[in-house]
Amino acid sequence: MEKTLEKNLNVSILMNELKKDNQNMQNTMKNIKDISMKSNILALNSGIEAARAGDAGRGFAVVATEIKKFAEDSLNASNESEDLINRIQNKANEIMAVRTVDVAYDTIDKIDRNLFERNCDVQAWATFDAIKESLLNSSNETKQAAEALMENIYNIYEVYFDLLVVDINGKVVAAAKNSKQVGKDVSNRTWFQKTVESNDVYVTDLYYSDVVEGYTIGYSSPVRNNAGEVIGVFTTRFNWEYIYDIIERVKIDANSHLYVINSEGYVIASKNREEILKKSLTSLQAVQQILSGKETRGYTIEDNSIYAYSLTEGYNAYKGKGWSVIVEETIV
Repeated sequence: MEKTLEKNLNVSILMNELKKDNQNMQNTMKNIKDISMKSNILALNSGIEAARAGDAGRGFAVVATEIKKFAEDSLNASNESEDLINRIQNKANEIMAVRTVDVAYDTIDKIDRNLFERNCDVQAWATFDAIKESLLNSSNETKQAAEALMENIYNIYEVYFDLLVVDINGKVVAAAKNSKQVGKDVSNRTWFQKTVESNDVYVTDLYYSDVVEGYTIGYSSPVRNNAGEVIGVFTTRFNWEYIYDIIERVKIDANSHLYVINSEGYVIASKNREEILKKSLTSLQAVQQILSGKETRGYTIEDNSIYAYSLTEGYNAYKGKGWSVIVEETIV
């Protein structure tokens, strides 16, 4: 996929060069058109003067007629050339747009695959014996064993702010990193309630957490006993900064922009960190297409820019959160 993005970038550069050459050709054709129009005026004036000269001007009148015919033919050719140049320009825009849609799709696909792994992580870790024992046979020893396991996971995976074990009453019984969370009551949190009620994995949208002091996504899985009954919740806090490993590697033109937006149209990732959860793109036709459910992938041309978009398709069991990638590329 990396090679695909590199190839797409080369296509974008070549198309921009083609469009610049096409623009230069268009300017040249305008100059030729101006010359043709001036020649036509010159021929008209020459014909008038030849008529005034009578017999003496007949030879000059023939020349004036030929100049007029040449000017008209040249003007017609210029008009046809302008139409052709415009068609080439539009076709180049279409090729760039299709290429940019590919970039948007590749980016959201990579994000989905990364988050799918986080979805798998929380489900797998919720089945570990040390986690279950800390809930079934709560004691200092079982809690310490659970925390030792979680700390090891935390150090190996590196992409999490924290890992927590919560009992069925909503009390935090163990934490991988922030021990101050142990003993807190989280029974009123949506992620806890949804996980217990559904007996299934619950994934939050992106939000800023004062506890971990960063943008995060919470993945929560029910912890079950051998009879399949929910005895608690295992929950993780993914460090959103690691998604920028994907964003920063996307090869787009220096003047282009890439945004990840949530299901409400707010930016949740871009190269400008200040825009996260503050900038809305709902005014764009491209975003309106996505939010309306009319199209999941495509492009619009607005304000002399191409806006390519691709809605998440999820990956395997991870269905996604309704996020999309928008790529803006200026039309030269």
